This record gives sequence, C-alpha cells and structure tokens, in this order.
Amino acid sequence: MSATEHAPSASEYIVHHLGHLSTKHQENIVDFSIVNMDTLFWSIFCGILGLIIMRLAARKATSGVPTRFQAAVEMLVEMVEEQSKSIVHGDRSFIAPLALTVFVWVSLMNSLDFLPVDLFSGLIFPLLGISAEMHHRVVPTADLNGAIGISLGVLLLMLYYSVKIKGLGGFIHELLSAPFGIKMAPFNLLLQLIEFAAKTVSLGMRLFGNMFAGELLFLLIALLGGMVGVGGGIGQVIAGSAWAIFHILIVFLQAFIFMMLTLVYIGQAHDAH
Repeated sequence: MSATEHAPSASEYIVHHLGHLSTKHQENIVDFSIVNMDTLFWSIFCGILGLIIMRLAARKATSGVPTRFQAAVEMLVEMVEEQSKSIVHGDRSFIAPLALTVFVWVSLMNSLDFLPVDLFSGLIFPLLGISAEMHHRVVPTADLNGAIGISLGVLLLMLYYSVKIKGLGGFIHELLSAPFGIKMAPFNLLLQLIEFAAKTVSLGMRLFGNMFAGELLFLLIALLGGMVGVGGGIGQVIAGSAWAIFHILIVFLQAFIFMMLTLVYIGQAHDAH
C-alpha cells in the first residue's frame, strides 16, 4: 500500500492537530475531570520563561546607557505603569506588576503559535520515539479551557478588590442596590451576576477566538504544501509568511487587550456605583 493511501485527508489532518493530550477522552461537552496536559505544560512553561526574562532584565539593569534588551523592558514597564495609573485609582503596588505579568505571560503563550504546526508530530516525536499520532497542541490560549481559566483568575481578583475596597457589607449592598435602588434588590442582584459572568466569559472568549482562528488558518496554509505540484509549496511559503507577519500584530494586540481589560475590571472594582 502506498504512502499516499496512508496520508490523512484534510479534515483528518486538522482534527488531529486540534486534539489535546488529555488525561482521558472527552465524551461530554462539560467534563471537569479531564485535564489537557499540553495546555497545562505550556502555560507553566511560558509563566516560568516570563519570570526568567523579567528577572534577567532586573538583574542586568544599569543606571548608565541601557542595552536594547533593558530599553525594551523599561519601555514595556513604563507603558504598563501609565495605563494602570490612568485606569486604577488606588494602591497599584500589586496591580501594576500584575498587569505586566499578564501581558508578558499571554504574549509568550500567544507567540507559541509561530512554531511550525508539524514541529512535534513531524520532527520531535519521531526523534523521541513517540508516535506521531499522539495529540499535542502547543498554544494554551487557543484552548478554551486555558483562556477561560485565566479570565476566572481575573474574576477572583475583581471580587477580591470589590470586598477589599468597599468592605463585605458595602459590596453586598452594592450588589443589591445598584443600579436601580434597594427596592429592586432581586433584579439588581441578577443584573450584577450577569455582568460578572459576561465580563469573565467575554474576556476569555475574545482571546480564545482570535488565537484559535489564527491556529486554524496556519493549519489550512500548511495543507497547501500537500497539494500536487510546485504551486502548492510556493503558495504555502507566500501565504504562511504573510500570515505570520500579520499574526505578530494579533499576538501582541490580544495580549495588550487582555491586560487592558484586566486593569479596567479591577479599576471598576475600586469605584462605587
């Protein structure tokens, strides 16, 4: 039997690359017992890498003429500081570093999308003696679980600062009285719960949707290489290069939007209705 007969179809190729290395096969839409090991690994990897990068920048910082690396980090820190100052009116000793961490972490996770789509299944796995059929997705933010997980962390921070700034009694009173007064307490509470849920879901879904679409487009471009003739390979190089260049903007723009919305939501927790 020829190699062509063994080759997967376009749909099989995409489905395989969109599968996760999970603890078990998912059969239901919602199953919290399943852990996507690839998403967990690369999220932690990018978090550690971000800490190492920022640690190196802090250790090598000098008061003299800065290096390009130090200048880039200083520009980033100043940008985050200015944004946090204009949005959050209160103590920013934790919030500004948090925003910086969010931007660096999400940027690194998004940047994994630039790795070749067949890097693991086509090169690394065969070298390690691992079956190329094993599922593995690299980009944590292209996994809905990863994106929603980060947004849930933002939700916890929103609730924490709401209680810290207003007090537990003040926060509960705001839930029951805003925006239509205490007489409409049940309706106000429902609206407040919907608002918290909408913020959390939209924050995660926005990041997930953009990164998932980018990953899917890279897979479609990769399929051009399987076309018969030279045209498919040339088209793959041209389309892949053009999309990679444009995707640089998406990667960092989505990280910036996520950071800004995190600041906005925490800033709103500081304000009373």
